[in-house]
Amino acid sequence: MGALKPWHIAVLVVVLILLFGAKRLPDAARSLGRSLRIIKAETKSLHDDDRDLAEKADAQAGYQPLPPQAPQQQYAPQQAPQQPVAPPVDPVQRVRDN
Repeated sequence: MGALKPWHIAVLVVVLILLFGAKRLPDAARSLGRSLRIIKAETKSLHDDDRDLAEKADAQAGYQPLPPQAPQQQYAPQQAPQQPVAPPVDPVQRVRDN
């Protein structure tokens, strides 16, 4: 009862030709093929991304932090001799003084 027989396919093809016309069927089939190709590529990339994430997680699980090392002597860069800095002058006070 659920088997698809050749005459079922023939009836389906005739109905499709009557509905869409013989000129539009190749374009519809071509666009359907493109859509299926895009879906296949996207699902494959999703599976690849999942596999890459799993591999990264497995690789990172084996990492151990480095043991702490003795502090090394830090060298301070030479600084130029500092010149005395004048205190900031308030512009309002300067106008009053003059």
